[in-house]
Amino acid sequence: MNFRSAAVAFVFALILGAGCGKAQAQDRACGSRDPVNAIAEMSGAIYACWQPPRGTGGMSLTLCFSLRRDGTLIGKPRATFSKLGPDDDLNRAFVASVVAALGKELPVPFTKGMGGAIAGRVLCPLFTAAEERKS
Repeated sequence: MNFRSAAVAFVFALILGAGCGKAQAQDRACGSRDPVNAIAEMSGAIYACWQPPRGTGGMSLTLCFSLRRDGTLIGKPRATFSKLGPDDDLNRAFVASVVAALGKELPVPFTKGMGGAIAGRVLCPLFTAAEERKS
């Protein structure tokens, strides 16, 4: 995958946000070692490991990070956007669930081509907890 293809895939992943990830997550088990060859697959792999806590419906967080070609993290992830609620404990639990999902999937098992295309690039997936149904 060349840089332009990776950039286009990344933009689509950002535009589609969590909706894309949720569809992908159903196709992939958390921690699967099947090789990842696209941004959408990478997002799906991370989303498959994410379980938002109860009571966090509607909360959102964009987490930015970079990965090496071997799928390991470069530095520390950084939140660049958040829409949280009034409960500090729930907010911390929500943020922790996003960070934990990333940790469960690392290192991401990239194909050789994807590893080369993605290495060092800033990735910023959006995590949004689905609104909970009212009983």
